[in-house]
Amino acid sequence: MGQMGFFDVSKRYAGLDAKADPLVKLNAIVPWADFRPQLEAVWRQSPQERKSKAGRKPWDAVVMFKALVVCELYNLSDEQFEYQVRDRLSFMRFLGQGLEDPVPDATTVWQYREQLVQAGVVDELFGAFDGYLKTQGWLAMGGQMIDASIVPVLNQRNSRDENAAIKAGETPECRADKPAKKRQKDTDAHWTKKHGKSHYGYKNHVNVDRRHKLIRRYKVTDAAVHDSQVIDDVLDDDNTASDVWADSAYRSAEIEGKLEDRGLRSRIHRKGHRNRPLSTREKQGNKTRSKVRARVEHVFGAQTNDMGGTLVRSIGIARAKARIGLKNLAYNMRRAVHLDGLAAARGPT
Repeated sequence: MGQMGFFDVSKRYAGLDAKADPLVKLNAIVPWADFRPQLEAVWRQSPQERKSKAGRKPWDAVVMFKALVVCELYNLSDEQFEYQVRDRLSFMRFLGQGLEDPVPDATTVWQYREQLVQAGVVDELFGAFDGYLKTQGWLAMGGQMIDASIVPVLNQRNSRDENAAIKAGETPECRADKPAKKRQKDTDAHWTKKHGKSHYGYKNHVNVDRRHKLIRRYKVTDAAVHDSQVIDDVLDDDNTASDVWADSAYRSAEIEGKLEDRGLRSRIHRKGHRNRPLSTREKQGNKTRSKVRARVEHVFGAQTNDMGGTLVRSIGIARAKARIGLKNLAYNMRRAVHLDGLAAARGPT
């Protein structure tokens, strides 16, 4: 093995640039410094609160925020993140680190994320970036598409009796006198069935605008909550069009009335009943609506296939809300890079 030369790292970076390193584009598109005030308000103590100036200096707020975004972009655990930053030049460059610089360890990443969880500011960070997108001309346009996706948690490996007690809203007897075991079980998540299969975890309810396929609003619940129960939380009054697309799970007289009261036009799929199946015309209408509504599946597909999946490794709904919120934010950042590329390809209008 030859000795490392002065320009060897630069040559490696040039090779990454030749392969269109996506993190370089992300670094250029996202206004990272704009997040600093919100992050430092959570992560930095005021001079009056600090007991002394001794100890290790805190990490830069933007560097740690980028670390959390990388975890969601590639669905990395904190331990995997630490390894990957040490191993991958592209991650080091994205964080602004050199080979000689220290790397945030897994515990540090967890602690910084946990402070965001306790402060409950992930929604604010998501909203701040959505506001930036609008200033860049990426308004919510063309109507809104609403859907929900199940987000699994780590296998709980519960016994049949434990699952029965959890479904009944009770604490299993075997955990009552074992607090350490109880802490390792996510009792905030719940079971649901989809296409005949049981799933345990949470739901990511999203509102995606039709024009740009950006997530405009979201709500995180346990998986047992029916999709239609959170429609008030995800409807977006800022969309420039009045059409609302959703699958038949959202179809009810109550929801139709809510949409009408808000001046919105329902494009929700119709559903048949046992004694009144869908007519040919209604089936054709659903097929037409599906051509639009299917675009929301592209969002979930991107999170599942392109961003490494949506598995939640934390325990409790507060942490799940933060992880899923950061996942939605990371998706929008990634999508903004794509939209910017499309705009550049079209050229000035």
